[in-house]
Amino acid sequence: MLKMSKTMRGTAVAVLAGVAIMASGAAMAGTVSVLETGSSLLYPLFNLWQPVYTKENPNVQLTTASTGSGTGQAQSMQGLAQIGASDAYLSDAQMKQHPSMLNIPMAISSQMVNYNVPGLNGAHLKLSGPVLAGIYSGKITHWNDAAIAKLNPSVKLPDHAIITAHRTDGSGDTFIFTQYLTASTPSWASDYSYGVTVSWAPVQGNIGAVGNPGMVDAIKNNPYSIAYIGVSFKKQIMDDKLGEARLENKDGKFVLPEIKNVKAAAAAMVPKSPADQRVSLIFAPGAESYPIINYEYALVDAKQPSAEMAATLKKFLTWAISSKGGNAEHFMQEVNFVALPPSVVKQSEAQIAKISG
Repeated sequence: MLKMSKTMRGTAVAVLAGVAIMASGAAMAGTVSVLETGSSLLYPLFNLWQPVYTKENPNVQLTTASTGSGTGQAQSMQGLAQIGASDAYLSDAQMKQHPSMLNIPMAISSQMVNYNVPGLNGAHLKLSGPVLAGIYSGKITHWNDAAIAKLNPSVKLPDHAIITAHRTDGSGDTFIFTQYLTASTPSWASDYSYGVTVSWAPVQGNIGAVGNPGMVDAIKNNPYSIAYIGVSFKKQIMDDKLGEARLENKDGKFVLPEIKNVKAAAAAMVPKSPADQRVSLIFAPGAESYPIINYEYALVDAKQPSAEMAATLKKFLTWAISSKGGNAEHFMQEVNFVALPPSVVKQSEAQIAKISG
């Protein structure tokens, strides 16, 4: 066997090092960076997806950020983020300004109404849309108010002021909560309506919070408080031993945000989904239907700056809505979501196909 001289060995090492550097540079040049930002309700799911997907697709650098649905909407429309995560679909006005935007459902979620009432956090108090509207408008101020007592006749309610917590950031959770109040309560519909931001009534002692984590902390640290919180934070609610309300649905039944009740509501509302998939799933008919469910949206511009980015987004989004990918049962169970029904997957696939660059 021929032996290499020191000079030859040095030359070989230098060449190999150069090749490695060139290969590394090529790999870096081939990496596609994708920013997802928005919904704090959808954020835990994207965080579950990110390591799994990037392990299978090392050329994709997927960055996730919990900034609120309002920011997800704004940054995706402005081209600052490739994916805007939102619990709320874009409005007609927003679509008119940005006609190439797509509203693509990723999964079906629900929203809890949680509270911290000492001694009653395990009771699953019954609450209705009109009662919640009364609380958040300042017309119902105490836990033992007659309207709450009427729904919970066997419960000894405390004579204590109610502390309301609401989101101060642009929030899809605010959007779907106020949609429920609007659909169930005419006075709320006329006085406040719904949106990712609303002009909250100046209720004494109310608390403003940012994101779902902020809402959990708000009621955890303030006895006699109440809040609306995305179901992906159910584990935190249980760990902190906070209350979860039974909400009145369209049929007058009081139900919890359990998977069977979310599926019942979805079965009633999903067939109403239009081709662009911008639809409210709130206040579904049916005795078992939970009244606050919604699509979790990826907001994406159909017109991408390059063919490479378009292909990257199409591949990721197709994986995300697949039952063998991001909609696999183990992902859904982690965040208490429901996978997209086949009819919705087909609609979402048709929207994803519109992405080009």
